[in-house]
This record gives sequence, C-alpha cells and structure tokens, in this order.
Amino acid sequence: MLKLIAKIFGTKSEKDIKRMMPLVEQTKREGEKLTSLSHDQLRAKTREVQQLIDDHLKPIDDQIAALRQRIQTEENLDIHEKEEVFGQIDKLEAQRNKDLEKVLIEVLPAAFAIVRETARRFKENDTLEVTATDLDRELASRYENIVIQGDKALWKNEWMAAGNKIKWDMVHYEVQIIGGIALHEGKIAEMATGEGKTLVATFPSFLNALAKRGVHLVTVNDYLARRDSEWMGPLFQFHGITVDCIDKHEPNSEARRNAYRAGITYGTNNEFGFDYLRDNMASDPAELVQRGHHFAMVDEVDSVLIDEARTPLIISGPVPKGDQHEFYDLKPRINKLVEAQKKLVNQYLNEAKKLIADGSEKEGGLSLFRAHRGMPKYKPLIKLLSEAGMKQMLQKTENYHLADNKKELPKADEPLYFVIDEKDNSVELTEKGIDLITGDGEDPRFFILPEMGVELNKIENDRALGDEERLHKKEALIRDYTIKAQRIHSVNQLLKAYTLFERDTEYIIVDGKVKIVDEQTGRVLDGRRYSDGLHQAIEAKENVKVEDATQTYATITLQNYFRMYHKLAGMTGTAETEAGEFWDIYKLDVVVIPTNKPTTRKDQDDLVFKTMREKFNAVVDEIVKLTAAGRPVLVGTTSVEISELLSRMLQLKKIKHNVLNAKQHQREAEIVAEAGKSGTVTIATNMAGRGTDIKLTPESRAAGGLAIIGTERHESRRVDRQLRGRSGRQGDPGSSQFYVSLEDNLMRLFMPERIARIMDRLGLKEGEVISHSMVTSSIERAQKKVEENNFGIRKRLLEYDNVMNSQREVIYKRRRNALFGERLQLDILTMLQDTCADLMASAKAGESYESIKLSALSTLGFDFDISEDDFGKLNAESLTDKLYAQALAHYEKKNKTIADKAFPVIHEIFKTRGATVENILVPFTDGTRQIGIAADLKRCVQTHNQELIRSMEKIITLAIIDQQWKEHLRDMDDLKQSVQNAVYEQKDPLLIYKFEGFEAFKRFIARVNEESVSFLMKAEILAESPGQVQEARTQRARVKLNEQKEESRSLLSGGGGGQPQAPQRPPQERVMPTKSDKIANRNDKVSVQYTDGRVLKDVKYKKVEDDIREGRCIVIE
Repeated sequence: MLKLIAKIFGTKSEKDIKRMMPLVEQTKREGEKLTSLSHDQLRAKTREVQQLIDDHLKPIDDQIAALRQRIQTEENLDIHEKEEVFGQIDKLEAQRNKDLEKVLIEVLPAAFAIVRETARRFKENDTLEVTATDLDRELASRYENIVIQGDKALWKNEWMAAGNKIKWDMVHYEVQIIGGIALHEGKIAEMATGEGKTLVATFPSFLNALAKRGVHLVTVNDYLARRDSEWMGPLFQFHGITVDCIDKHEPNSEARRNAYRAGITYGTNNEFGFDYLRDNMASDPAELVQRGHHFAMVDEVDSVLIDEARTPLIISGPVPKGDQHEFYDLKPRINKLVEAQKKLVNQYLNEAKKLIADGSEKEGGLSLFRAHRGMPKYKPLIKLLSEAGMKQMLQKTENYHLADNKKELPKADEPLYFVIDEKDNSVELTEKGIDLITGDGEDPRFFILPEMGVELNKIENDRALGDEERLHKKEALIRDYTIKAQRIHSVNQLLKAYTLFERDTEYIIVDGKVKIVDEQTGRVLDGRRYSDGLHQAIEAKENVKVEDATQTYATITLQNYFRMYHKLAGMTGTAETEAGEFWDIYKLDVVVIPTNKPTTRKDQDDLVFKTMREKFNAVVDEIVKLTAAGRPVLVGTTSVEISELLSRMLQLKKIKHNVLNAKQHQREAEIVAEAGKSGTVTIATNMAGRGTDIKLTPESRAAGGLAIIGTERHESRRVDRQLRGRSGRQGDPGSSQFYVSLEDNLMRLFMPERIARIMDRLGLKEGEVISHSMVTSSIERAQKKVEENNFGIRKRLLEYDNVMNSQREVIYKRRRNALFGERLQLDILTMLQDTCADLMASAKAGESYESIKLSALSTLGFDFDISEDDFGKLNAESLTDKLYAQALAHYEKKNKTIADKAFPVIHEIFKTRGATVENILVPFTDGTRQIGIAADLKRCVQTHNQELIRSMEKIITLAIIDQQWKEHLRDMDDLKQSVQNAVYEQKDPLLIYKFEGFEAFKRFIARVNEESVSFLMKAEILAESPGQVQEARTQRARVKLNEQKEESRSLLSGGGGGQPQAPQRPPQERVMPTKSDKIANRNDKVSVQYTDGRVLKDVKYKKVEDDIREGRCIVIE
C-alpha cells in the first residue's frame, strides 16, 4: 500500500530534491559568473561572502558583547540581576544561531559555486598563480604543492594525501550539489558507492567554515580522517580557510588545540568524544582543546550513529583490588557444567530422532525442544533442524510451552543444567545446574541469593537478639548477599562466554589479548571491551591474562555526544533502512540522492540451500565459473572463521585468492587495489564495505564487471546493501547474489513458520536449491525483525544513558562556569542560598533553635545572629533569607580580610621576584584540609588580591566537584548493576534506575553545595611571610588513564538484551597480600600532596598507601 501511495504522490526524498532544485540552478548560474574571474578575484569572492555573513550578524554580536561587558564592569549586581543578564546572553546566542542559518542559505549558491569553480581550476591547470598572503607563506613552509615566488604564490594541482601523491582530477557533479544542500540543512544524504561523498562534503564544509564557528568532519577510522583532510584540504586552504586533523596530534597537546581552532577539523568519532570527556576533566582553561559543538558532518553515519551508538566512551582509572576476581576459580565448574550439558543435549537429540522415527511426534518434539533450549548452536542440532518437518515441529512445541505466560516452560527446562534463550541472549542456571557446580561439602546455598526481605524480617522479629547483635546479623546478611550476587554474575558471564561467544566469530586472540571483531565491518576494534565483566570471562575462558577491573571517571555515549551539536548531518550509502531510528533519536531526515549515472548492476534473488556444506560447495563452484569468464569476484562473509573456511576450499581447487579479515586488516589497501582486476578473487568480511572503492580495469568491465557473492544474509539489511554497493559504481556493470542455508543464524532464529511449511511441502532434498523473489522478501522481513529488536536494545541503552546525561549536563555546565570564572560568582551565590535553605529546612523540621546555630557555625563558619523568638515566629523562607544575607556578608568580609592581609606578602614577592615568577602557589585551609591555590602574581597585585580570591573560588569548587563526581559515578555504576535484580520482583529496572538515580543526584548536588560552601566560607590563607608562598610550577603530565569503548552486542551475535553497561567491578573476596616499595612504616605519620594541589598533613601512611602506589599523590615529608 505504501509503495502504491509513493508511486502516486512521490517519495519524501523526491519532494525534498524538488524543493532544492531552485538552489541548484542558482548555484549553476553563480558558477557561470565566476568563470571569467582571475584567480585572485575568485579568492576575493570568498572574502565578500564572509563579509556578508559578518555584517548580517553584527547587530546581535554587539548586543552580546555589551551584556558580557556589563557583567565584568558592574560587580555589584545581585544574584537575580546576574541571572537575568546571563539568561539574555543565552537567548541572544540561540537567536544568533537562527540568524546565521538564514544568512547561510542566502549565500549558499555563491559559496557552493566558489568551491565548484576552484575544483574545476585545479583540474584544468597544473598551477594556480595568486598574490601571496600570510597564510600562503605559512602553508608554503609546510607543503610542497605551494611555492612562493616574490609576492606570488603558486598552487600546484598535485599534493600528498595519506602518503600517496595525488593529482586533482575531480569536479562536482550536479547531483552532488543536491547532496551538499541536504548536508547543509542538517539531513542525511544517502549516496551510492562511488558517488563521491568526500567531495560532496566540501560544499557544506566551506560554507559553514565561513561562519567561523568550526566545522567537524567525523570519520570511522583515523586513516580516512588523515586522508580526507590532506586530499580535500587545498580546496579550502586556497581560500584562506585552515584545515587540520585531530588524529595526527597527541591528546591535550597544543597541536591538537590548534587543530580545533582550524576552520574545518577532521577526526574520528572516538577522538572527538574522548576530547570532550578530557576537557571536562581539565583544571585550567588553557588545557581545553575543543571550542564548541556547532556543526558536525558524520561520514558513514549509520556506522557511527547506529552501530557505534551502543558503545559508550569511558575514561577510567584503577580501583582498589581491581586485579582480584573469581573467574579463574569458577572456570573449572563452568567447564564441567558445559560438558555435562553437551552430553545431555546429545542424549536428547538421539532420543528425538528415535521417537520421531517411531511416530511419537509429541515426545520427540519435547526432546528436540529440550536440546534446542540446552544448546541452540550445537552443530548436530542445527543439521537435524534443516531436515524436512523438523523446524516446524520445533516451532509447534515451542509455541505450546510459551502459551499461557510460559506455564509449561519450567517442566521442559527442569532436566537441563542451564537454559539458553537465543532470541533474548540470556543464559539461566537451573536447580540441577546449581547442584552440579556446588562442590561436595560446600554450603548448598553457595550459588543462591538469600531472600533479603524474608531474612531481614526474621532478624527483626528475633526477640532473643540484642540491638548490637541484630545490627551485626544484618550487616553479615548484606555482605553475604553482595558476595553471592557478584559470584552469580561471574557464573552467568562465564556461561555466556562459553555458550554464546565463539572465537574467530565474535572475537580473535592477538598477542595474548581478546580483540573484538566489529560485526558490521569485520575490523578489529582496538581498545574496546565487552561490558559488565563479560570480557574478563572470555579472557578466563581463553586462558589469557584477565585484565584488571576499573572505575569510571567520565563517560558518554556517542548518541548523547553528537546530540550536543547545534547542527548535525551525515552521509552514507545505506541509511534508508534505518530512517525511523535516525529521526526518532537524532531528528535527522534521510534524503536519497540520485546517482550521476544509472545503476546497471543485476541484483539476483537469493539461493536457499538445505545445509551450509551444500551452500559453500555452490559458492566455490560459482567462483570457478566466474573467474573462468574473467570477472573479478568479491565474496562477502560474516566472520573470520567462514572466510578462512572458504579460503581452504579455494586452495583445494587451486584458485588464487586474497583474504581480507580482521587478522589481515593491515593489508586492506593493498588487497582492495587488486580486487578490481580480471579474474581476481577476494574473500572479505564486511570490512570491504566501508570507505573503499573497488575500481575495475577495462578487461574486468568488458567481462561483466565485479561479481558480489554473499555467503550469508547479515542481520542488518544495510550491511548487505553496503556489500552489494561495492559493485556497479558510476554505471559500471556488475552482479550480486546471496547464498543462504537453513542452518544460518538468521534463518534458524527468525525464518517465518510459513517459509518453513513451504520448504517442507516442496520437500527440499539435499543438493537442491530454491530461488524465488518471495523467499528473498521473507528473508528481508526476518532482517527487519532483527533490526527492530536491535533498535529496541539501542533505545533502552540510550534511556539508561539519558539519566546520566541529564546529570552530566548539569555538572559539566557548573564545572565550565568554575573553569572560566564568568558565571562562577552566580553559582557560588546559588550554592550558598541552597545550602542555607537546606540547613534551615532541617532545623525547622525539628523545631530546633540550637541545631541551626550549630549548623551555621559548623558548616558556614559564623555565629548566626537570631533570637529564639524570631526562630519560632518566622517561616522557613524568611529565616533562609536572613541566614543567606548574614552568610554573604560574612563571606565578603572574610575575603576582603584575606586580600588585605595577604597583599603585603604578595606585593613583596612581586617586588623582589616578579621578573622571574609568573604564578604563585598560596596554601589555603578550612581547618581540616589544605589546598594549594595557583594565581597570576601580576594580576594579584593589579587587582589588590581579587585575582587570588577568584582563583581560590575556582580551584576549591573544581576540586570538590571532581572528587564528588567520581564518587557519584561509582554509585551510579553500582546502581546500574543492582537494579537488574528488580526483574525477579516483576519490576522494570529502568524505572527504578530513573527514580533512584534522581534521588542519588539530589543527594550528590546537596553534598557538593555543602562541601563547597563550607570550604569557601571557612577558607583562610596560611602564608604570613613571602617564604611560605611558592612559585606555581607548570602542571606535570596527567596521570595516564584508560580510554576505551565498551561493547554490547546485537541479537545474532550473543549480546545485547537492552541492559545497561557497567564497568568491570572487582568482586568482594579474600584479599591477597600485595608487594610494595616501602617508604615508611604503616603507622608512621606522613604529609602528602595530591596532583590537584591538596596537601594532607600528619596522616598515617597506611591510609594513603594505595594513592602513593598509584601515583595519585607523593610524600613531601
């Protein structure tokens, strides 16, 4: 029906293109005007367009500047006035973005025409001679293609890109202008392979770079980021727009800062995300590298925003006892369990065959169902299910046991040791399995969680217990629950590792490390780990070193990172199938861009075989036939294991071929360069489908073009389309066909019953093959079903991260305010008011006059002047205002006293050492803690120590936010794990996580407010003489933290389930002795200084031993 409506009224993409056509025509007309201009005049046109943009935005820029000036000059503005001014600035910034988009659309035809004309001139001229600018001279010192001769600059049309010399030979097609408009409007441009996505991106990149807010071009790997920045760079640099690539430079370096200052910045999605997290751990504005999130264009947008969206970026650090776990101890038990299950499944399988042969279909079906529940990936079972009638019998038995809310299912599962639900990717131990892994003489409840509610109730009602003994019993119960919960979690992860994750399919072993293979591209995902302890379980299974557990310091998902941009766009060859998800999560529209030349590739119906063996034999026979005809062949596989199997089969047939998979990814460029030659056979996992073009030789084109053979349907239609898209680029001939067997994962799990019945009716015998459009359509519907499930998983993960993201936005905003100082005063006043309100609410609730007097003294550091009568008569709001007014007056008076008291000391340092000392380190204390405050010496003298007070406020606020945020992240990680047990109580873990997370954040904010206010209110300077003030040294290199992406899997690859990801946590178990270099005896008192400047004096060495060993602090005396 939808297809009929689209035929009558046209598709949405067609309507979008029709709307864009006037701009395309305008661009062509503007281009005609430029052909007669000299090269210098063409460059001048860019400056004209830029001036138009600046003039249009000048009024609103002047208003914003005036308001910022007001904040700086009018220091006596109260909290409400400051809030109002900052609110006006935020509104004007939002309006400026709208005004900018209006003016950019006005100048779009002129800007696009300039880029197109520049590309034409580079193609048609070996050298472009222009009047040399300062930028030309600076670029000439770095690039060989620019030569300065007197006052002239010569731009050659040959330059280096990714280590290869290229000669510019491209001019934008007309359809590429449509793609450029779609990208500029913040949409996804779907363009077929070979249509020049990289070149299309130059249109919106150039236009938006003229706005001077930064353009970020995001790629899937660093090779493409480096190549594209160097390949396209001269088009922009010729017009005075700087270009850089962040992946060329070290994190936190000045070079990377400069890369972000460039007009156009290329980089990988990981590095953009990690830079954001690093910036939010910086302690000084000079350490920041990013300058804002204005406009991002994502290449291979489906890969980055959909496939990668499941994987949060995490910066983590060590945790105490992180090297301790139970995986090695539990592994022999799980081995025993899996072997026992294999034996049992084999027994049920033989039983099923015998019973079905004897005509007992009901009993035979039950045995078959039990074998399937026990080990769905067991190869003899998969072979049996491919026989006529077996799949239908299994589905009938399954439907019976799943009816009436799974009423009969426990009876079917009872004899098994554990059950695997492949569709939900869950593994669950049965009572029989628990008995098997519980050792002789062990507590029979060793692997069973205590009923907390029942047990706590028993302890509470036991009259024989005293209060202290009751408390001890409760603590012991909670401790027992925690240990067992971790143990059961470790068992479940080991079971998953053994039953759902296969070596050379989901992961490979390289240099003694488990490396994840990307299910979409087939590339090795360096630095990425499975979440929630699963990676450690696989390491234990494979007998490699189990990596230490870590604690999260900062984290964000790519979904939430890219949603921060004012404007987001993307390009890919395969987005239409995921258009709903792009709109739902990112509000991104998909526009299908027409091809420059009609596609002539023949896409044939799928061939369906009974078994994998027949399928692979047919694939090899087809390869022999195609190579004999002189056609190049690309064989697509879904795993390393299958690519190696096919390679062995081709070797037996003496067919020369190349293999491109995760183990040979270093040879990718070399293999792809050969893949278009006549008679060449390339076996490749999906990695051959991203960012690569297979170019045909004339002989290959004459023979019929590139033949694509897919050895299995991927769970995602767009991955299959990506593979098909390797053939038929720019009107080339070609063909594609998928070979499918009933034993394939997709067919086993999601093949409709109707197809199973048809297969049985047709009586598909071994060696026979089915090919029909109806079968192909059914397979695509099965893929759609998996895509919907995977979308559900991603959406649920996003909902979990949205809880953290709302908290992250609040705290990172406050942190930035402290870092830059502009809004810090407002934040301090707000914290002070909130703390006063909390203290007063607590005191009024208990009607305790003494408590408010004591709280004011202990938290705010002054004696609150209020009578007992006033406390009783006035309401909480009036009392809060009174407390706030006195607290603010005390704070301002104290700061003035500090400034006056320290000024002679600071002035003396300036007089005697001002020529050599730029920054000073002044020790401050609140009576219990000490923090060294770094401040600009000259500014301190010029502002009569106001600079010192501002530095104190900034550093104290940052130190407390960072410390508390790390603790809060740890609490939230623990919460993620603990709420999963809510499913046993028929509750939604997500709802509990949202509620508990909100309550935890309220407590966290109150704690940050109170600690910050308390330190600031009590802060006193320790230095009374110049000798006590030290020079602030340049900050040492940061402690190296782990940066990784945690991986969750889709339905067919053994992960997912929509559960949140949590960091790997050490289990609570016996502590093994550790060796350390002895600095002092454990009970000796020492003084230590932390990396953030804090100094702890006279603490016992044993209390800081871990921090010293991990390099977080050093002993100073």
